[in-house]
Amino acid sequence: MVRDTTLGSRVLDIVIHIVMVIVVIATLLPVLNIVAVSLSDPQSVAGGEVTLLPKGFNLSAYHTILFEDVHIPRSFVNSVGITVAGTILNVILTTITAYSLSKKYLVLRGFFMTYVVIPMFFGGGIIPLFLVVKALGMVGSYSALIIPYLMSPWWLIIMISFFRSFPVELEEAARIDGCSDFGALIRIVLPLSAAPVATISLFYAVSHWNSFFSAMMFLNDFQKYPLQLILRDIVLENSLAEQLAAQGNVTLAQDVQSAITPQSVQYATLVISIIPMLIIYPFIQKYFVKGIMIGSLKG
Repeated sequence: MVRDTTLGSRVLDIVIHIVMVIVVIATLLPVLNIVAVSLSDPQSVAGGEVTLLPKGFNLSAYHTILFEDVHIPRSFVNSVGITVAGTILNVILTTITAYSLSKKYLVLRGFFMTYVVIPMFFGGGIIPLFLVVKALGMVGSYSALIIPYLMSPWWLIIMISFFRSFPVELEEAARIDGCSDFGALIRIVLPLSAAPVATISLFYAVSHWNSFFSAMMFLNDFQKYPLQLILRDIVLENSLAEQLAAQGNVTLAQDVQSAITPQSVQYATLVISIIPMLIIYPFIQKYFVKGIMIGSLKG
């Protein structure tokens, strides 16, 4: 590979690095502030003294929302269940559909591709979606958060692009050995498709984990609320945060040094909500760049 060493190229590299440093700083500073506030003592938080480092290390907010109240642990489990089940179904359906549509000999392939592309540009809207979910009897159940979102056209097209570029010789060899199309997909294609599968799995999982609007529309039982919907109530309405803070203060015998503020509860819940994605991402990061570039490089 020949490296461009001209003055213009060097200036461009410097500008790109400066922009990336600014983006990283702008991304990290709010996160560091949230973590610092959640770990600081209430006096420093109330006085606005906390910036990027905790002042007066204090875990009372975490103890309250994790051990003294059932709302956050229960909603966390709900979110994990929805995310895991939804992501597994998303990946299975997207993979099978993309593999089928990548074959030029598929009957009515053009019709199905058109059917896939249309929802990328036109949607029915919230009211038709709610009416359909209600007509199917899914209101109030977790299926309403998963079934209407089983497949994304964007990630389907990425998988189709990958399967089109897959070596045909490997599939033909599998068929000579007696594999069906489905057998070739399971035994040959998927084991060699770690990058795109990991990429769409990440995006599907993040989408399910961060989603609160569908839960707000379709769930009417507080016991079934996912973490993001509880987090929305804590951050925006503040009443639940005040309730949890008061409960924690009663449990701690209202010790001044261990007192909890609503802001501490809010920020501690925010930290808990981002931990799962931070844990998962490093394991699939090596596949991420390769997988996300597939749709842009392959026709």
